[in-house]
Amino acid sequence: MRLYHHPFSFNARRAVLTALHLSAPVELVTVDMTRREHLTPEFLRMNPNHKLPVLEDGGFYLWESYAIMQYLADSTPDQSVLPREARPRADVNRWLFWCAQHFSAAIGILNWEHAVKGLIGLGGPNPAEVKRGEQLFNPLAAVLDAQLARRSWVCGLELTLADFAIAAPLGDAAAARLPLEPHTHIHRWLQQVKALPAWKQAAPHLAE
Repeated sequence: MRLYHHPFSFNARRAVLTALHLSAPVELVTVDMTRREHLTPEFLRMNPNHKLPVLEDGGFYLWESYAIMQYLADSTPDQSVLPREARPRADVNRWLFWCAQHFSAAIGILNWEHAVKGLIGLGGPNPAEVKRGEQLFNPLAAVLDAQLARRSWVCGLELTLADFAIAAPLGDAAAARLPLEPHTHIHRWLQQVKALPAWKQAAPHLAE
């Protein structure tokens, strides 16, 4: 299998974290987005959305990071990050969908305004967009903080895909200027995630 990614993409990061944690037989292939490699005809044949990550497995091309995470877990015998039983699995999926639909979207606004725009020469942050991003982010962060107040990991006592999915965009918290200060339980949990070997391999530039 090959996993096409870029180390600064937090969407790709969650898939890479999963592959590394599971010791999946995956070759990591970096796609240089600064050279527009994600827009080449070869890449578009793998993912017509021209986005990362993409997993290649024997002629099967899978895009969407959450789908890749689940595919890797389902392909790994004796893994514990994605339960087989219906209710625990639904709990993990609940947080994956919450992250995809709400949390990552809010972080994406702030990351774009505070970090990405400057890197690609589009000027400084738009105050109206920053305000919108913070208004979306703050109640979501409060929900996550309350969840972690009662649990070691997002879904309980065990590390799951939910932790990788949600932690991946939080690795860029400083650059995105995420207002995380009041959320002490998120801070504690994020340090746990960053202490994992998979995090240190996947995001060495973000390891603390």
